[in-house]
Amino acid sequence: MGRLFLIELEGRIYSCRLCQSHLGIADDIISKAFHSRNSRAYLFDRVVNVTVGEQEDRMMMTGLHTVVDIFCVGCGLPVGWKYEFAYEEDQKYKEGKFILERNQLAGPNVNAFPFVEAFGLVGIPEPVDDA
Repeated sequence: MGRLFLIELEGRIYSCRLCQSHLGIADDIISKAFHSRNSRAYLFDRVVNVTVGEQEDRMMMTGLHTVVDIFCVGCGLPVGWKYEFAYEEDQKYKEGKFILERNQLAGPNVNAFPFVEAFGLVGIPEPVDDA
């Protein structure tokens, strides 16, 4: 597989709730008024340490969008999606932006993964709600 190189951020950091890989900073949040199927979600201008899935058209509450799911490169956890294309003119501002689902995040700057054992994960707390 090769060595994994992760980008480390500075500031108020949001991280993967499982492996603590940095994903984004609070200064890059455009809106906290989004929702996914499972939790609240934040719209980010930029994220790091993610990989993308297959492109698909998805009907959302605001209309049809072309999106790709995004996954943490550290552990593979699905953390949200990226808007590739918005069909509605008033939704074009989302193109190229990222949604991170709040229930998949730790932060800002919270150590949400304090315990690791050789054969599993132990003591993973609930995500911190900073609203």
